[in-house]
Amino acid sequence: MLATAALASPVMGEVYFKEQFNDEGWKDRWTASTKWKSKSEMGEWKLTAGDWFGDEKDTGIKTSTDGRFYGISAALSKPFNSSEKKDLVIQYSVKNEQKIDCGGAYIKLLGGGSSFDSAKFGGDTPYAVMFGPDICGSTKRTHVIMRYKPKDENVLIRKDIPCETDVHSHLYTLVIRPDNTFEVFVDNKSVRSGSIEEEFDMLPAKEIEDPNVSKPDDWVDQREIEDPDHKKPEGYDDIPAEIPDPEASKPDDWDDEEDGEWEPPMVDNPDWEPWEPKMIPNPEYKGPWKHPKIANPDYAPDDKLYAVCDEGCTHVGFELWQVKSGTLFDDIIVTDSLEEAQKFGEETFFKKKDAERAAYDEKQKKKEEERKAAAAADEDDDDDDEDEDIFGGDEF
Repeated sequence: MLATAALASPVMGEVYFKEQFNDEGWKDRWTASTKWKSKSEMGEWKLTAGDWFGDEKDTGIKTSTDGRFYGISAALSKPFNSSEKKDLVIQYSVKNEQKIDCGGAYIKLLGGGSSFDSAKFGGDTPYAVMFGPDICGSTKRTHVIMRYKPKDENVLIRKDIPCETDVHSHLYTLVIRPDNTFEVFVDNKSVRSGSIEEEFDMLPAKEIEDPNVSKPDDWVDQREIEDPDHKKPEGYDDIPAEIPDPEASKPDDWDDEEDGEWEPPMVDNPDWEPWEPKMIPNPEYKGPWKHPKIANPDYAPDDKLYAVCDEGCTHVGFELWQVKSGTLFDDIIVTDSLEEAQKFGEETFFKKKDAERAAYDEKQKKKEEERKAAAAADEDDDDDDEDEDIFGGDEF
């Protein structure tokens, strides 16, 4: 029977961290950043199911004060080390109930082990991965930033990945694979994937422009020229674009000694028309010149671009600034199996998704009904005031 149970529920991967925030014990597992900013600059995390929910017992942590920094971190149950050549999967859910206009909602994977100071965790703390939505004004993107140790740099993906901007919960998943590829999912849908080398500026370019070659002096890259047979009409330059208004006359109260010599205002000349030379294809045109390229002597391949945790990642954390608070985080998992993460997503995010949205719709419906009732009450009050004005109020 035990063997049958094991076959029915195979171990898909190792879980290094899992958090659902469904108990008060989360405060023992997470440490607030008390030494990053002053107390007056830091916002407090609130345990809540949110302003609308499918299950009030399904809670997460939510930013609660506008215009504050937020910092909090927790230790993995076991360090993740890239030397084991496993997939690295980071997944969590985000709900911006405030319809966020400027603020981060990303998660960080951190190193440091026993030397990691949770109380000091903040914007300057080194990290291995920064992943998740960041919105401020017209900037709306899903960050994917990975540490590249040889350059001691955190490298941002070249092309922005859009993020969700509504008020509903969304599930963000990042996979970094030991074949130097990556993939990003939103609500289990792949939104970007590819080669780390091609999508991140970690390595020098394979090819560079040949420094010993320049564009030939006689290279013609002007596509069109003026038609030499297209001439201006005879006397064109003698026709002014504007002329004195023939209908204008000197005002009767104009004094030449005080006001100066009167001149009529200028108006468009009806006999003048704009002229431009006709353009024709340039018979000498050779097309755009392409700088020849050569192999870059500074380029060297690196098969360990994926190794963001080459010294071991030990913590996860949120380090944020929010103009308007109200972001709720939940259902975090760090694992070496996408299948494991997706299974966890089915048990958490997707299980509550429809009920949560239905609760939101009901809340909006109730809000609209209250608005209409209030408007109707105001209209009745206005009608009563009008009757009182017409009939003299209590004296009628």
